[in-house]
Amino acid sequence: MRGASEEPDASANPVWKDENKNRKEQEMNKKLYIGNLASGVTEQELKDNFATVGNVISLAIIKDKFTGISKGFGFVEMETEEAAKEAITQFNGGELQGKVIVVNEARPPRTQGGSRGDSRSRPGAGGFRKGPGGGGGGRRY
Repeated sequence: MRGASEEPDASANPVWKDENKNRKEQEMNKKLYIGNLASGVTEQELKDNFATVGNVISLAIIKDKFTGISKGFGFVEMETEEAAKEAITQFNGGELQGKVIVVNEARPPRTQGGSRGDSRSRPGAGGFRKGPGGGGGGRRY
């Protein structure tokens, strides 16, 4: 039997768990990924286009940090979920500066860290190979 001092049953108040989940989903639905952008597209041009379906909260064209040249994609955050859906409907597959653009709901950013998936995370790798399993890094003399 459970005592009164134990944790409350989750089914007693199911609303609070779903409330945070729904809030996050709403925020995610407003942010859009814009792909296949021509290198000459400016943030102002994007803003002007997307403002025709609703209020644009934020906008960013992703650029190479060394050269400053566009990487060919960006993000637009709309004020309402309805405006975001309308932007997807209206602009996905549309043409901007001669290129057919892709407009989708943005995915959440990937978390940084963890395994890199290259030789640094593989046991026995690195250095010169000395047979099965890699090697290197051992005694040299």
